Amino acid sequence: MLVNRQLLLPYAAPYLAYVAIASLLGDLLAPEVNYALRIVVVVLLLAWARRWYCALGGPGAPAISIAVGLAAGLVGAVLWIGLLTPFVDQRPTAPWSTGSFVLRLAAAGLLVPVFEELLMRGFIFRLALQWDQARRQGDRQALQTALDERSVNEVRPGEWSWPAIAISTAVFTGGHNLQEWPAAIAFGLLMSFLWICRKDLLSCIVAHAVTNVSLAGYVVLTGSWHLW
Repeated sequence: MLVNRQLLLPYAAPYLAYVAIASLLGDLLAPEVNYALRIVVVVLLLAWARRWYCALGGPGAPAISIAVGLAAGLVGAVLWIGLLTPFVDQRPTAPWSTGSFVLRLAAAGLLVPVFEELLMRGFIFRLALQWDQARRQGDRQALQTALDERSVNEVRPGEWSWPAIAISTAVFTGGHNLQEWPAAIAFGLLMSFLWICRKDLLSCIVAHAVTNVSLAGYVVLTGSWHLW
């Protein structure tokens, strides 16, 4: 079993590639090309790294996790819209082209939930938990121990600590724009709650996907393109 320092690249590579293509090539490529490139690269990276990822399921029935994820995703969408709206410019924004919208929806609904939950709740949450456990045991090199002597794949389903919740939520929030921080904090806490209650990543991934797709639907139905 690989230790966490070795697992960092497989877990982080899809997320970093997605962000890098969006940030570095955003002004150089048409939106459709940019999203298509992100999808292709991230799919390839997920396929390469899949052998090292933790299990998505847990001790509970997958059907129940999916159902809980669906409900939690709707709650997440309400939280996101409600907490983001006061902090964004309310002036009308031009809608996306059909091609751009479809590709962004595919990325947001199918890919982002998978690689973000693998990284945030699958790796960072569990690494923070193992660091906290070593720290509480009096280890003065707790982070090094967590990186070089532990594997996130050893964490029991649903295992948690308050520092793990705080750190994973902070990292998740830091990956969003400033005006999105209140919504991202609430959503990060919701995903942590799902992990603790359902003891699997499946419910988190489903909830994340439902929130993203619901947000896209809300934007189209209301014309609130400034929220997306």
